[in-house]
Amino acid sequence: LSPKMMHRSAVKAFKTVQVANLTPVARAVHAEAKVAALGLELPAPAVPKGNFVNYVVVGNIAYLSGHLPQPKDGALIVGKVGQDLTVEQGYEAAQFVGLNLLATLKNNLGDLDRVKRVVKLFGLVNCVDGFGQQPAVVNGCSDLMVKVFGVNGQHTRSAVGANALPLNVAVEIEAVFELH
Repeated sequence: LSPKMMHRSAVKAFKTVQVANLTPVARAVHAEAKVAALGLELPAPAVPKGNFVNYVVVGNIAYLSGHLPQPKDGALIVGKVGQDLTVEQGYEAAQFVGLNLLATLKNNLGDLDRVKRVVKLFGLVNCVDGFGQQPAVVNGCSDLMVKVFGVNGQHTRSAVGANALPLNVAVEIEAVFELH
């Protein structure tokens, strides 16, 4: 084979592997049962705190607005990670954001098994200057998505530090999901 043809074959093989690795697979356990098996509960769906909606579907893609860390008891988790909260507390706050994202999906879809895959998370961490562990904080939400949806929970992601977030919350995360 010529070098040009070898390059084309390698690119084609690489693209095939990429697509194969991103293809969702069937799950045997229902998503809501996975949440319960983790000892977690979905809170009531969040009410937007501004002039926007929490959920929009375009085609088979669901876009969720930024959600906040609000445990089932309703008290927001506030403060700066690296000053008021540890990385571990930030991780837990991000997990609560994940539960709130799932609650919004359940409220709008009726069944979390309509989620085909988690496409993207965009996480903002309220943190002090010089803090560099935003990925470790946002892992709280990412890990939850993988535990609930398995390989279909693997996603692209951004984890960004912010000097302030609405209502002084510790973490805000928006998400994109592909639906069946």
